[in-house]
Order: sequence, then structure tokens, then C-alpha cells
Amino acid sequence: MEKSTKNWCIGVIGAGTMGSGIAQLAASFGHKVILFDANSTILSLAIEKLEKSLDALVQKGKITADSAKTTLSNIHNAISLNEFSKCDLIIEAVIEELEIKKEIFKNLEDIISPACILATNTSSLSVTSIAASCKQVERVVGIHFFNPATIMPLVEMVPGIATAKSIVNESRILIDSWNKTTVIAKDTPGFIVNRVARPFYGEAIRIYEEGIADFATIDWAMKEIGGFKMGPFELMDFIGNDINFKVTETVWTQLFYDDRYKPSLTQKRLYEAGFWGRKKGRGYYSYVEGDIMPEPKKDKALGEKIFFRIIAMLINEAYDAWYLRIASQEDLELAMMKGVNYPKGLIKWSEELGLQKTLNILMELHSTYLENRYRPSMLLRNSAKNTKE
Repeated sequence: MEKSTKNWCIGVIGAGTMGSGIAQLAASFGHKVILFDANSTILSLAIEKLEKSLDALVQKGKITADSAKTTLSNIHNAISLNEFSKCDLIIEAVIEELEIKKEIFKNLEDIISPACILATNTSSLSVTSIAASCKQVERVVGIHFFNPATIMPLVEMVPGIATAKSIVNESRILIDSWNKTTVIAKDTPGFIVNRVARPFYGEAIRIYEEGIADFATIDWAMKEIGGFKMGPFELMDFIGNDINFKVTETVWTQLFYDDRYKPSLTQKRLYEAGFWGRKKGRGYYSYVEGDIMPEPKKDKALGEKIFFRIIAMLINEAYDAWYLRIASQEDLELAMMKGVNYPKGLIKWSEELGLQKTLNILMELHSTYLENRYRPSMLLRNSAKNTKE
């Protein structure tokens, strides 16, 4: 029998941006939330930020003052994990370090009830590996929110190898009740979005490193010709080069150093220098007050060359994810539109551009560079062969 989605007690471990966002989201739907962070300063700051966030929503007329007060009162700061004993679901949202996550889950099992669901918000680590630290591996599931959790509509539901179907179903019903769009992803590095989206960043950097175009021109091409809301360098600076680089590195290493996902030295140097983007005042661009953003070279032919190269790589990733059954076609399309705001699904995009044209771009890149990075997906090749254009 499935649990009711009403009156669940939700535990959130990690009071950073993601964890506090998940706490606010759950509390706004009437759930009692227990929020914990090993760093008491971060926990205190999280509540201050939540108060400001809710007050801003009140000022904009999006929620009432009473609603903001109720949401805040639903969140309780825990001083230890022992306070999670009555939780129905606990979502871990700490740093992307496997051993830290495993230790948390292992410790929780001595505290929580047998019916409590354990979820990890990991963006790229193995749910199966995290679950292996538990005695009841069947109750562990990946519930991957996108930042900010209160706004972004997509949530990837990721069952580990041993996760019970009932746990996935119960969790999904709950998250759907929070007005989220949920998709099911196979437990593979990067799941759907962080795997399929890698070329948006990686190929853009490669184009820059080859001297074909600068950051501003590449961003302009993807927005002007591709219709993306943000260019790859703008988006990396917005996400944070610390986060973006680490996700790329994790996906690459976990996929046994596949050339498709190889990180770049350009971004590694930014990461090492602490040039993480907007939050640090400098990344690919400078955000220091008074600094002027560079102007792009608005050359249509150059822009199309950039766009078609990157979009072909993205489409290839989508077809490969579909071919390897990482997700259904419908969930692949939904994930890229709802998770990273792509103008349209990549499978649909391939049909509009032409499968043979997309394949030809990849074949030309492959023959030029002689790198596995550009190998076309088996499914894309077969689909192009069977489609009359």
C-alpha cells in the first residue's frame, strides 16, 4: 500500500543552496521538515536566507505573509542526526564525495525506522554505490533536483540496482505532488541531464581552444542561432566552474575515461585559480563592477559552424542515452527541456535538422580529428539510414 503524500516528515541533510531549497519546497507544501548540517554556521545562515527568500516572494505578491510564516515554521533546525528518527523520507544534499554520503547513510540506519526512505540528491555519483553502505539497500533511491530546487521543474528519479519499485513509486508520487516534472533515469554517471548536456560545455571549450571563436562569439551563436537562453560560457559561470568542472570530471572517470566526456585544461585552470564564475566575480567573464562584457563577432557563417558542431554532439549524446536505455525517448526530451531549459527536445531537433545532416557533421569531425570523441551513436547511424530525407 502506497503512503499518503500528506503530512510526511521530511529530513534534509545539507543546508547549502540545494539543501535549503529542498527544505523550503517541502515545507511550502505543508510537510514538517528537519534540516541538518554538520556546520552550524551554514545551518544558521540557511534559515536567514530562507527568511529573505520567503519575504521576497511576499513582496512580489507570489505568496501571502501567512503562507511564508507557515512555511518557515514547518522547518526545524536539527542539532544532530538523532532528530531524524521520525522522518518518512530523508534527502541527502551534501558535497559530491562518495565516502561522505555513504557514511551519512550508514549512520542514519541506526536511527531511522525501517519504513523510512533514504534519498540522495547526487548529480553524478552512483546511487547503487551509496546504497551499498546500508543494510536495507532496497529503500535507497536517487532524487536529483536542479538548482534552484524551488523553481526548476525537473527532478530525476534514479533507482539503484537494488531499489524496490515501491520505493520509486512512493517517492515519485510525493515529488509529483510538489508540482515537479519527474523522469526515470538509469543509474549511470550523470543520469540524463548531466550526461547528455556535457557537449554543450565541452565542445564549446574545445572550439575556443582551437582558436575558432572567443567566449562571447560562441555564446552569441548558441543564443542567436540555436535559441538557447544562455550560451555555454555564461551558463558555466552561472552554475559555477567548481561545480561544472567536478561534474564533468566525475562523469568522465566513472565512464572509464571515455573521450566524449574528457574535461578541459581551460576549465581546470579556472577551477584551480578560484575563478568559479558569478559567485566569485570572475570566470570566463569578469563580473567586477565597471568591467565591460566583450562584444561577440556577429558573423552568421561562423555562428552556424559553431552551432551545428555543438548541436550535433548534443543530439548524438541524446541518441546514445536512448540507445543504452538510460531513459525513454519521452523522458529524454522532457529532461533536457525542463532540466536545462533547452528550446526543444534533442530527438525532435534532430528530425527538424535532418538525421543525415547531423550524422554527416559527426562523420566529418571524426574523420578530421580521428578521435573517439566524435564517434556517432549506433542508434543515430541506424536511424539516419532508415529515414528518407
